[in-house]
Amino acid sequence: MIKSYYNKGKKQKRIVILGAIVLILLLFFLRDDYQPALLFLRKYIFIILLGIGFLWLTLTKFRSAASTGKRILILVGIFAFFATLWFFGWKLNLYNYMQTYNVFNNLNLEQLDELPLTQNERIQPFNNIVTMAYESVGETQEVSLPQLVRVDSTNQWTMAVQPAKEYTWQRMNDNTEEIFMVESTSPFPRFSNENRVPVTFSIGESLAFSRNTYNAVVQRFNFFQLFTMEPSDVFYMKNDDGKWVQVVNLIKWKGFFFPYPTYGGVMVVDDGEHDTYDYLERVTIGKGTYIAPDEIENHPYLKGQNTVAESISQQQAQSLQFLGGFTDPLPWNMKTAVKIPELPEDQNQQPYVTDFNFEGMKTEAVDGLYHWFGLEPIGDERTSLAYSVMIPADGTQKLYYYDHASKKEGYAGVSAMPLKVIESKKEYDWSVNKPVEFRPFIKHIAGKKRMFVLGTVAAVKDDSKQFDGAATPDLALVDAEYRDVIWIDAKHPSRWTTTILDQLGETWKASENLTVEQLYPNKNDLDIKQLPKMDSIPVMEVDSMAMKAVEVLSDSLN
Repeated sequence: MIKSYYNKGKKQKRIVILGAIVLILLLFFLRDDYQPALLFLRKYIFIILLGIGFLWLTLTKFRSAASTGKRILILVGIFAFFATLWFFGWKLNLYNYMQTYNVFNNLNLEQLDELPLTQNERIQPFNNIVTMAYESVGETQEVSLPQLVRVDSTNQWTMAVQPAKEYTWQRMNDNTEEIFMVESTSPFPRFSNENRVPVTFSIGESLAFSRNTYNAVVQRFNFFQLFTMEPSDVFYMKNDDGKWVQVVNLIKWKGFFFPYPTYGGVMVVDDGEHDTYDYLERVTIGKGTYIAPDEIENHPYLKGQNTVAESISQQQAQSLQFLGGFTDPLPWNMKTAVKIPELPEDQNQQPYVTDFNFEGMKTEAVDGLYHWFGLEPIGDERTSLAYSVMIPADGTQKLYYYDHASKKEGYAGVSAMPLKVIESKKEYDWSVNKPVEFRPFIKHIAGKKRMFVLGTVAAVKDDSKQFDGAATPDLALVDAEYRDVIWIDAKHPSRWTTTILDQLGETWKASENLTVEQLYPNKNDLDIKQLPKMDSIPVMEVDSMAMKAVEVLSDSLN
């Protein structure tokens, strides 16, 4: 049709050529708008080709069918095919089942013989940080989602102060000009003065059109990346030169049969203001410097960092349901099938970013930030801790797990923790207070590594879905083995071990036949402390000294 129109005359030729040029320009400049459609094709390429192939065969049969009855039968077959595809693929989640199995087959698994220790425990839960951040910004501002990252060798919550989505003019005209940086180990993080870092970015998560981070990063993709990559979360951190940068993690889709998500590296965006040159760069070639997963080790500020999309680590952790084999998660097996527990009243679900210390362990795992999961059996009533999963948050292609179930440790899982905390403090009004974010707390106490789960009590109003961030939150430690709840002082982390020993020391001693030295290896027992030796004085010397004293006294009286 276009060819016949083109051959009609010069005017038609000019219209066709001009239309082709406009179409090419639109495809080039608007690739960030239609890229989700390309990703959809990539994610479901096998199902789409299967459906198209089936339709082509059946419609060919339909056209060649002589009788009406046969045509009706073919139409019923087409409907039955796609209904069956939907029922098994989406209703029964078999598509996700196969996708997760592909993830499992491509994992680099390492089973640990012992748990690593935790360090630099964060005090405030995620949503408390969000609430306190919004208490420190103006009407036309909002904050990006807080991310726990390493800044100058310490763990910090970082988030950008950016124009609010309700104010369109600011989203088109203003820059992102400030970053909050607050200590994750502080019980009362401050959002003022030195914790507000002035830095300007021309793109942001809430900004509009080409200034939106997602759009600008997609514009940077090459032709093949448009089909395989998608931006996920945005992190703010310092690079190796000490300058603040935006780090956008990328999800890469692999495989033909049931494609699955993997870590695709990061796009690093430098600071800078919105100007003409910046605008031309954004709309033509986009923003950012791409760093592939195998190049992360060449950038020290990205090693041991938190840059992996949680959706990737969630699917990797869930894929451990296939440790017992391909058919084990099916309803009639489930001997080792596990799930990621979700707590309905918790606004931040697993994974929890945790700082682990692997010192002294027989593994090549390095200290740093990890995504931690506490996997539990499939059944709703089964709340034991089956596996502890640690996925390097810097994208290292490795998954570490510790098998609690096979060691018959009998630890309670995360799902069991809220009721234990509530039971331990009956005087609380638990209708407005919620125990949330039960994350691991592993320390070497009383002769061995002991696992606790650290939870925070957060307040929430009846008419609100947001937690109220308390300056000094109440913290509870739950012994995963003994199920006892220890309430600790958020202001004095150095006293936590002493508090634990004061409450559980005698119980451990009796139950595990521990000695005093094992229970208190660094304690000086004042009750049996040896008195210093005193030099003895012979009796004859005492007598002579007394006689001299008498003589001196009598002389003085005379």
